[in-house]
Formats: sequence, structure tokens, C-alpha cells
Amino acid sequence: MLLAGIDIGTLTCRLLVAEVNPPEELTVVDADRHILRLGEGVDQHKRLSQAAMDRVVSMLNHWKEKIAKYPVNGVVVVATSAVRESENRQDFLTLVTQQTGWEVEVLSGEEEARRTLLGIRFGLPPAMSNFLGLDIGGGSTECILSQTGKAPGVISLDLGVVRLLERVFHLDPPTDQEIYQAEACIDRELAKVSKAFGPISGVPLVGTAGSVTTLAAMAQKLSRYDSARVHNYELTLSIIKGLEHDLITKTGPQRLAMPGLEPGREYVIVAGTVILRRIMEAFGFEACLVSDYGLREGILVDKARKLKNLE
Repeated sequence: MLLAGIDIGTLTCRLLVAEVNPPEELTVVDADRHILRLGEGVDQHKRLSQAAMDRVVSMLNHWKEKIAKYPVNGVVVVATSAVRESENRQDFLTLVTQQTGWEVEVLSGEEEARRTLLGIRFGLPPAMSNFLGLDIGGGSTECILSQTGKAPGVISLDLGVVRLLERVFHLDPPTDQEIYQAEACIDRELAKVSKAFGPISGVPLVGTAGSVTTLAAMAQKLSRYDSARVHNYELTLSIIKGLEHDLITKTGPQRLAMPGLEPGREYVIVAGTVILRRIMEAFGFEACLVSDYGLREGILVDKARKLKNLE
């Protein structure tokens, strides 16, 4: 069945139109993404700004026109950390419905993790069922422990690239003290993972979302983003440390000269790199398998399964 899904993230909004036939088929028909920074300032003020809401609604109206060209069986629109944490989220949800006619589902951190896992699994070989999934977002990071024969373990951390940037990284390039403060923030959140999952060993790390895929593009010096080359790319810890060194010794404008880094990520990529590196160090991972499949695909797989059950 042909479905459209929109993921309204803290930093980035993503559209996917795809033919989805669980358990194995997902064929992309159309896709788009834009860095719209809906969550800027939410960590401090707990409110979505009017300017940020207007940016997102304008893009949603554009995407509504795009989706109308396809005979879709359904449209799913979800929102994550920035919206679920903001005190004025109802204003945003009402505005979206008034402007587009769409109802936005605000995902809990745990539900976001569950649907992200659906997306990640869709992009992996069927035999690869045991892994730690990592979704580093703008406002939160979801950790998902997938194990054969067991319900997945999921935990959502108050740790995202926009949140960490606004809390810690005030100078550009960042200072050693800011890196140390960022690591301390990350370590406090990672204690929750150890408490929830216990020791993590013997499983690969699979990372998804913009920071991880951007690092894969940068590692390969891609002049244009190429999903086929990013998906299933292996980021080693040594590669990540090398990229981190290059990033933290440059200013934002200087980083934009690095192949693979798209405009709009020149500041948050520092936070994303430190988060990924620290997680790998904390749990003993020497490599991270990159997945270009994540929440955007997962919400469509989830919708397709629900529609099939209604037939």
C-alpha cells in the first residue's frame, strides 16, 4: 500500500512517500527533508516559538500539495521531543490541524523508540536481530536493545544535539572545558541505560538519524548525500575521533567546507559527534553500523501493519 509519513523532529522535518508491504517490502516513491529547528530554545523556555511553528507549518502545507499528487492510502504525521516537552504544544497541534487538516500524533519517547526499531529492522538483513539501536535526535536520544525472542528494551534519554548545543556549547570552536561538560552531561544520562539494560556486550551497535548519517557522509567525503553509500556504512571509533578533532578545531563556517556536511548542521554536528563517541566508549563499541532507515520508515511500517489488521 502507498503511504505518506511525516516526522516533525526537534531539528529536522522529514517526509517519506513509500509503497509498504510488511514484512519485507518498502519502496521509496518520494522523500524530502529540511532543517527547520522547531525545537530551538525549547530546552530553556519550554515553549515553541511562533517563528519556528510557522516554518514547520509552511513546509507541511508544501508537502500536502506534494502528497496530493499520489494516490496514498493514508498519511501519518508524528512529532517528537520538542513538541512533547513544550508547554504550548497544543497551540502547535491546533495550528497544524487548522492549516493542513492533519492530526499530529505526539510520540512518547518509548513509542518513538519502538517505531524507530521497526524502521531500523526493515533496513537490516533478517538474520541480524540482536543489536543496540541508537537514534541521536535533536532533543532526545533513543536506545533500543533488540534481542531474539525478547521484547525490545527501550529507553529515551534527555540528550539530543540541539539540547546539548544550547546547554553546553556556547563558544565556536568549543573549548576543552565545554567538551568535558558535554561528556559529563552524556555520562549522567548513560547511567540510565546501564540501569535499564545491564551490561551490554556481544551485540553490534546500529546508529540512525542525522548526526550518524552525516558522519558517514563526511567519512566518505560525499559531495552529495547518497543513501546507498551511507546505509550500512561502518563508522569505526577511530574514524569518529578523527572527524571530531577536525570539527572541534574549526568554526561553523569553516566546517561547511568539509564534504558531507549540509548547511544547518555546522554547529549541532559537534554535539552529535561527542554523543556518539562517548556512547561507544562507555559501552565498548569499536564500530557503529549506520542505518539510513529509522523513525520515518518505522511510522509507515507501523501504519501499514495496522491497516492490514483492519482488512
